[in-house]
Amino acid sequence: MIEKLSERVKTPFPEDKIEFFSDGNNDYTSVLPKYFAKPCMNYGQLIKIREGGRVVDKERRAIYGEASPENIETTDIENFNGILRERVGRLVRKTKCFSKLRPRLECSIELFQFYWNFMNEFKKGKSPAMMEGLTDHVWTWHEFLTWHPSV
Repeated sequence: MIEKLSERVKTPFPEDKIEFFSDGNNDYTSVLPKYFAKPCMNYGQLIKIREGGRVVDKERRAIYGEASPENIETTDIENFNGILRERVGRLVRKTKCFSKLRPRLECSIELFQFYWNFMNEFKKGKSPAMMEGLTDHVWTWHEFLTWHPSV
């Protein structure tokens, strides 16, 4: 996952760092430096402290760079993971529509990602792709199904 991410994002520099925030999984502390130079990233961990199954406190740790404790948060990705599970039935545990083949799962996620980024209107009638300057309009299903890329 981190390898694919490193191939797809612009190269960070010390004056233009990339930010990562995760839970307390220490695997990221050894994997991230293999793909991104430590001076070029801010990485922080959010550790949830639980009592009786409930979150009672959160501990924020800056691991690499100058990750500001008030910025270390994982709610955005947790929210998006919840949206994925809600809208892509193949990601729900104990369901009849699970994917028996990995390519089918990948295709369903890619289809949802296209919908989310190009068809779903967020702010003021704009899709995320419009906000990033990738398109000039909100796409329709007809456009998606009949679009032919120029090579």
